[in-house]
Amino acid sequence: MSGTDSAHASDFTFRPLDPLKDSELLHRWVTHPKAAYWMMRDARLEDVERAYMEVAADPHQEALLGLLDGEPVFLMERYDPVHRELVGLYEPEPGDVGMHFLVPPTDTPVHGFTRAVITAVMARLFEDPATHRVVVEPDVSNKAVHALNEVVGFVPHGEIDKPEKRALLSFCTREQFHEAARGVVV
Repeated sequence: MSGTDSAHASDFTFRPLDPLKDSELLHRWVTHPKAAYWMMRDARLEDVERAYMEVAADPHQEALLGLLDGEPVFLMERYDPVHRELVGLYEPEPGDVGMHFLVPPTDTPVHGFTRAVITAVMARLFEDPATHRVVVEPDVSNKAVHALNEVVGFVPHGEIDKPEKRALLSFCTREQFHEAARGVVV
């Protein structure tokens, strides 16, 4: 984290991911053993490039890089669950937005960094007044992300079977996020 002791959600900025320019960085991140839940461990550089070119061309999803001091430090994906990821797996409500995020592994972890990232991601999603609820579907065995989700206000709805995994469907309304954020210093 470029020499800082801590990070706050307000320290991050975002920029659209460039599938060609950012593919090497993403490839390192998504193929790392600690990114196993991203399910791209065996992906080649071309596979990552192609996957994010598809995201960039899709009007129902987008990928952003989270920056700290101008340097990419995490990946955020936003998607419309009516059209991607969760089609037919739950009853969507108006204003639902799906989200994924990835904080790459580091040799120098910073206490509270990932919590600051997820808080920044949620704040970014709720900047859009049309967003009323954020929907996530992490692997049921990913206990670390379940704990992070709870910190920012997500409430589990139940387990669902996706083609690639058994997932814990969880929701966080704008109000739940703001209530949780009042109790968390990031």
